[in-house]
Amino acid sequence: MTAELVRGQNHPLSQARLEIRVSAGKPVVVGATLGDEHGKVHGVEWVAHPGAPTLPGLEVSRQAAADHRLAVDLDAVPEAVHRVTVLLALPSGVGGPLSFGVVAAPFVAVTAPDGTEIASYTVTGLEAESAVVVLELYRRQGAWKVRAVGQGYAGGLGELFADQGVPQAQQLASSINEAVAQGLARSVAAPPPRTADGDRSRQAAAPALGPDQGGSPYATQDQGGSPYAAPGQSTAGTPAGYPAGASPADSSTAGQPTTPTVGGPIDYSPPRRQNAAPPPPPPTAPPAEPGQPARPVAGDATGWTMEERLYNQVWGMFEDLARTAAAYRSAVDFAESRMEKELDQVLSDPRSRIGGQGDAAREAARAKHAQLVDQAQQALDRDIAQLAAEAEVVEPALPPAYAGWDNPVWHGYRVPMEMPMALRLGELHLPEADQLRVPMLVRLPLERGLWVDSGRTGSSDGSFADSHDLRRLAMETAVAHVARLLAAHPAGEFTVHVADPAGSGAQELVPLVQSGVLAGPPAVGAAGVADVLARLTQRVDLVQMAVRGGAADSLPPGFDTSQQLLVVNDFPHGFDDRAVTQLRYLADEGPAVGVHLMMVADREDAAGYGPLLDPLWRSLLRLTPVADDHLADPWVGHTWTYEPSLVPSGSQVLQHVLTQVAAGRRSWNQ
Repeated sequence: MTAELVRGQNHPLSQARLEIRVSAGKPVVVGATLGDEHGKVHGVEWVAHPGAPTLPGLEVSRQAAADHRLAVDLDAVPEAVHRVTVLLALPSGVGGPLSFGVVAAPFVAVTAPDGTEIASYTVTGLEAESAVVVLELYRRQGAWKVRAVGQGYAGGLGELFADQGVPQAQQLASSINEAVAQGLARSVAAPPPRTADGDRSRQAAAPALGPDQGGSPYATQDQGGSPYAAPGQSTAGTPAGYPAGASPADSSTAGQPTTPTVGGPIDYSPPRRQNAAPPPPPPTAPPAEPGQPARPVAGDATGWTMEERLYNQVWGMFEDLARTAAAYRSAVDFAESRMEKELDQVLSDPRSRIGGQGDAAREAARAKHAQLVDQAQQALDRDIAQLAAEAEVVEPALPPAYAGWDNPVWHGYRVPMEMPMALRLGELHLPEADQLRVPMLVRLPLERGLWVDSGRTGSSDGSFADSHDLRRLAMETAVAHVARLLAAHPAGEFTVHVADPAGSGAQELVPLVQSGVLAGPPAVGAAGVADVLARLTQRVDLVQMAVRGGAADSLPPGFDTSQQLLVVNDFPHGFDDRAVTQLRYLADEGPAVGVHLMMVADREDAAGYGPLLDPLWRSLLRLTPVADDHLADPWVGHTWTYEPSLVPSGSQVLQHVLTQVAAGRRSWNQ
């Protein structure tokens, strides 16, 4: 039976391997500290946080999220540690709530690896506090207990760390806030809630992993478009989720209908679905051969239209791959930690150092490690095979807005009558599945601006050693993105402005200029930049005043109500201080009223502005013209390699699409 704790109450813990689940309703930062018998934290190296998420026996989430899962192995914490303190904090500087008094009361549960609740605590009574110690696990006479704390701090993380004796508490708090802000900036936004409450619970081919390694704890019905958990949930890899002596492959997956054995056939069965109201029936797979599993089909997710089902299916593939990779990495970490522990035990016994007993023990430890890693690899390969088979049928079925430029669907493109749900901006993949590409879809209308980075990337392979080549390719990438945005909107509902102060992108802009899809010629020089910024800033002010005054239908006659996009090339050339301020204003306030920003720039060129422009860069979704591993998923925080969606060399598809868009604009203006 679950012990529902109140503040100050404790409860014994009967096992060492635990999972701590946090649900806060709004994105929060979760961390933990290790303290001695007096509760003192002796240094920053005893603090687990998004910038340094792993400590011995402890792993926390790598980014802010509404839901978290922390892995704890009390047997693995150092002997000097007598207290593990779990803390929550509201991220600062990201536009969220400033105190826990204005958000729902956080809920914390201590569970076994299989999800069985041991103790829970709802943190109530918070008002002005922005950081809070929710629980502490403490050692008393050789046994561990959990205590509900609920101690809040109006001074935030800095005050909390200072109270625990952490040296340089304010500096640590600032570094955590910076890591969280950077994590939110690089994270791909999860899908928003759907009207149809669906469940895309996959009958995975290889769930022979522990519950904390991709098993049943993820398989909960959500409220917002992910197959296993609520959007924005962050789940740390949990190598501590198994009974003593067990391996990841020894643990069964609760909640799964059946689990094929290692080496069995891949299960392609369409997932179960539950809906508040039944949508149109999705496509069904052709009858399978006797004894063979059903093949995957395009559109097997929930949704009222094929477009929505495909969108949810792509996001399901994205999350499935993230969870599968997390399970594999966690299983490998578990195997390595187990081998290290067994080897340490061998070396600590003087008797094993003489004769062949020690050698035999070491060989056994290494053999068990190899067995566990092999089992994890087999499970990973089977899951990837399932996803690859699904991708083979999904990719050809995607509509133009979701499809790559090499998809034949573009050859039959016509201007749509309504805006699609989302737009493809590239592809994502992980090193564990380098050949499996997942489309990167972002919702429309855009909720944040785009930044095509024309500087040197962290993973550049040297193919573009010349900065001029990178800048050219960055502008070509931006043109491809602009063409996609234009193609995704009905005629007259999306207007594009270009500011190219030095004219350095004139060659790359030729397709847009010659086809006539721009609102006017690209603005050049400082005067041109000032003019276009003034017009768009005035537009934002006017729409904001109309909306706030409840007179949105009283805009001036002839007012262009279409979505607006400003493409800025070669920033900060041609920008004075006033223009920079206006640009930041458009980035912050524009998306809410239909004014969007696309920057093509190298951040180093604007280094002279110092930290003044940091909020601008963080507000934009960074894209690169070459493959680069800089994006993170919203579930487990993996680093994904992003590849832009570029037009194939020699293809005329871009010209065809822009010609159709221009013809639609002319018809609409007549």
